Amino acid sequence: MSARTQYFEAHGDRTAYCLHPGAGTPLLLVHGVGSSRDTWGDVPDRLSALGHQVLTVDLLGHGDSGHGNGDYSLGANATVIRDLLDHLGIDRVHAVGHSLGGGVCMQFTHQFPERVASLTLISSGGLGAEVSTGLRAATLPGASTVISLACSAPVVSTLSYIDALAAGIGKHPPIGDHVVDKMSRLREPERLQAFLATVRSVVGLAGQRVSALNHLHRLDPGNVLLIWGDADPMVPLDHGLNAAEMLPGSRLVIVPGAKHHPHTDDPELVAREIADHVAACEARQTLSA
Repeated sequence: MSARTQYFEAHGDRTAYCLHPGAGTPLLLVHGVGSSRDTWGDVPDRLSALGHQVLTVDLLGHGDSGHGNGDYSLGANATVIRDLLDHLGIDRVHAVGHSLGGGVCMQFTHQFPERVASLTLISSGGLGAEVSTGLRAATLPGASTVISLACSAPVVSTLSYIDALAAGIGKHPPIGDHVVDKMSRLREPERLQAFLATVRSVVGLAGQRVSALNHLHRLDPGNVLLIWGDADPMVPLDHGLNAAEMLPGSRLVIVPGAKHHPHTDDPELVAREIADHVAACEARQTLSA
């Protein structure tokens, strides 16, 4: 049961979101760079089926959201999310962020701590300098032309064909629907420019240049869940291991065989871990109230 797309209009721009039915403090799911709320697959429906209200949102310049004033920073996205929650009458959320979305959720927690009941970071950015060569290359001059060629219709069709061949012989698709979808969207010039601007706001040639490591001490470790694939080629597992060490009392779940999208590789496991984390945090917060 998929929720319908809705729009929140503010400051001459729009934010696309979906609200899945459920009760209690909502779960806010925030996607990564170049993706959209669709990247969560059936995880929102799985969580909704467990009784949770789930809010998925398209970040600025992504999915069906507008492009704002060209500011795609973590802070700008966090402020848009705050405005959306105000519009929906939601006081607090359990924040769940993937990749760049993890950075947005940490920034949201930093700016509006009273509005975050718990934090789940999935293959999150902002926890170390290392990042894939591809993302660093996106900061180079001329990257727009190179990416346009790489995301052309013939290339995307070929990649889809390779995935179909692999599935036909019972193999795991080497590319994956989320990558093919992301590349298809980047054929749109406005989406490509938003992607490049977003990447460049957090990544440079030397790697990630926006770090949350100096702010981790402000988090309640018991409210933090880290989820990582052990084969992540984009953001290394070491970032999750290091964050878990810096947050004694937090929990790290390593998804075997998963790459940068563990919620795609093993949605059942990821949904269950998020639900268990939320339940544990709510129980602990009720006891301490």
